[in-house]
Amino acid sequence: MKSYTDIEQSRKLVDILSTESADMHYNDWSYDFLEGYEHTGRYKVDLGTPKTICGELDIPCWSLAALINALPSATLDSSRDHYCRIHCMGRFTEWYENSVDACVAMIEKLHELKML
Repeated sequence: MKSYTDIEQSRKLVDILSTESADMHYNDWSYDFLEGYEHTGRYKVDLGTPKTICGELDIPCWSLAALINALPSATLDSSRDHYCRIHCMGRFTEWYENSVDACVAMIEKLHELKML
């Protein structure tokens, strides 16, 4: 079960949500498998505007609870076959295999519509 946003989702959300709403982070030792990493502890790939939380460079990431809290009056729906979607402000996402992906999709949709 996916518990928090992956690095790609975090890259997008760092420009949409307040980084203070993030409740976790990837730090410089947790993504050394990605292209652009130098063993100097510096990450060269453009990540938007990551903030230093601890260590030299940290990428904020969000848990499901933090994502739900970022959405006004959101509800999480689940189907019998374990798919889920988010209902927020009269809109629904598609069905996703996990709730984190559904939340990220809703945040991106509301941001595009300038409703978040």
